[in-house]
Order: sequence, then structure tokens, then C-alpha cells
Amino acid sequence: MNAIEHLPPILALSRQMNGAVLIDVREEAECAHGMAQGALNVPLAQLLEAPHAHLDPKTPAILICAKGMRSANAVQALQAQGYERLASVEGGTDRWRAEGLPMSAPLADVDFLERYSRQMRLPGVGVAGQKKLEASRVLVVGAGGLGSPAAFYLAAAGVGHLRLVDDDVVDRSNLQRQILHTDAGIGTAKVDSARATLTALNPRTKVETFNERLHSRNVEALIRDCDVVFDGSDNFATRYLLNDACVKLEKPLVYGAVQRFAGQVGVFDAGRHRGQCPCYRCLFPEPPSPQDAPNCAEAGVLGVLPGIVGILQTTETLKLLLGIGESLAGRLLSYDALAGTFHETRLLPDPACPLCAPGKRFPGYIDYARFCAGT
Repeated sequence: MNAIEHLPPILALSRQMNGAVLIDVREEAECAHGMAQGALNVPLAQLLEAPHAHLDPKTPAILICAKGMRSANAVQALQAQGYERLASVEGGTDRWRAEGLPMSAPLADVDFLERYSRQMRLPGVGVAGQKKLEASRVLVVGAGGLGSPAAFYLAAAGVGHLRLVDDDVVDRSNLQRQILHTDAGIGTAKVDSARATLTALNPRTKVETFNERLHSRNVEALIRDCDVVFDGSDNFATRYLLNDACVKLEKPLVYGAVQRFAGQVGVFDAGRHRGQCPCYRCLFPEPPSPQDAPNCAEAGVLGVLPGIVGILQTTETLKLLLGIGESLAGRLLSYDALAGTFHETRLLPDPACPLCAPGKRFPGYIDYARFCAGT
């Protein structure tokens, strides 16, 4: 096997000016910070998978990466496939830039590139996916135990618009699990406390707040222009209302619930996939009695549990926004914190569901509080 030719940047530039092709084998997100001027971006895996699409045996090629290691390995791999007239830039783009050689302009602003650099390196994200997140809008219902970690990580991940709905105020008993709030915020509206925290974390995210209770008269206006609805509520009336509105408006609903030492996560996407995915009513046609399903104030909850469940919900939300992976639609994930175990239950759409059965017209909103009270 031929020895790898390592070129100092100035000599690589000279060869480029004399007709050699300069190929940057870094990922798209890395190249967004800027490339050696005139370089073509062909990520390493793509180049090795189909070198014939990018290399002309008659034309010398110079490979460059960040520091010179990936490009040297690429040259070695390509030589093994019979490609010759290849060289690697010694010290890579870092040395090229340090020596003051010409660079192309960054493809996006510096804050964007630095803030999301680790996430943009992921397959299925990249610059395009990150910009998709920045153009996304998520409704988060509840700024409490589930909504706190969700809103925090959605903002950190770069979701461009968060709409928070909650009519409660910060209480000292909230601080054991609701990480958006601090002791200094006791007595203030939760949405105001949340907005301050999220804006400090990521000023690029627009945080829109509604200090009001969700009901059938405002639910559609709050949901209509959102891409995903995150259910961080703590009562069955709100869950049924959100489910019904999401089926009607064809929005994916990311569900979570916690009690004591256990939690559940699921995605209900029946509005967009009638007859294929279930809705919340397919799982719970009738609400349980208050005695069978006490809230956290009555039953208690391990403080970290809403964080675990809320983060799992957030993961599902980001997957839906990016269009990657397999969502939990049609599956219910249950977590037992004491046993340290997860259990998955397959959910099938109910062909007789009064809400989401194929061809079923929307029956209208009901008195959800009365429905859940069993009266």
C-alpha cells in the first residue's frame, strides 16, 4: 500500500490552485462553521460508500477534515480500493484557518452553530434538522412536574417557539420536582417563572405564555398552529379535552402521567392516522374514579419521577418534530422506579371509538369535569 501523503495547508492550497480537487470529509454541521475556500463537502461515510461519485481517477484529490486524522484514514481506505493521486491536509481545517488561508463564510450565525453543535452532528439532525426545530412550535400544557423538564429541554434543544399554558402559581411544595421554578418565584404565576428561566437558558426560543386554564373555548386556538402538543397536565378532564382537540385538529399528542413511584408515556396520533393509531379514549374509554387515581397532592410523588417521564416525553416530541426514529404511537411505556424497570404495552385503535374511528364525525366537546367526576 502506498504511503499517505500529508500536505501542509499552504502546499495543499497551491495544488488546489493548479487543478486538484479539495474535499472536506467532515459532517455538514462541522462545515457550517466554514470550510477551506473552494472545498467540496462530502462527509466521510458518503465518500467511502460511493467514491466513484466524487473522485475522478485522472484528477488529483486532496482530503481535509478538522485536524487531519479522518482525512488521512480516508486516504488509506481509498488507496485500498485502488484510488491513487490522493493526499491529506496536515493539521486539517484548524491549521488551514490558523495559517490565515482563505476560508468560506459560515453557513449560519455563530450563536446557532456553537449552541447546537453537538446536536447537529447527529444523523437525522444536521443543519437542516436544527433549522426545522427552530421553525417548530410546541404547546406545553402545564408548567409543573412534567412540563418543567420538557420546556427546559425543548428550549435547550432549539425549538423556536414554546407556548406554555398554566393558571397556577408557584408554591413551595412545587420546588421538589418542578425545576423551572425557584424559591424566589414563590407566589408568582408559573408561566411567568417559566418564561424567565427559559429565556435565560436560550434567548433564541420565543416563549409565549397563557396564565389561564385550558377549556373547550380556548383549546383550538392554542393548538391550531402548533406542530406537537405536550400534555403535562395532572387531571383527567384536561387529558380528555386535549385528546379530543388533537384528534379533531390532527395533531400528535405526547402523553405522560406520574403517581408515587410509577409513570407512563405514550403518543396518541389518531388524528393523523385514523384506524392505525389509537387515541387516549381507546386506552381509557372511561376515566377511573378519583379514589383509584388520586393526584400527586393526595398520593405523593418521588421528586425525580416527573423528570424521568417528562424527559421521555420530550424525546418523543423532538423525534416527531424531526421526523426521526419510531414514535411511541400505538405503544404505552410504563416505568416502575422502585423496580427500575420499563414495560411496554401495545395499544390498538378501537374500531368503535366514539372519537377516532375511521369516518367518525367529531361529536363535539363535552363537560369534561362532569364526565370525569362520573356524574
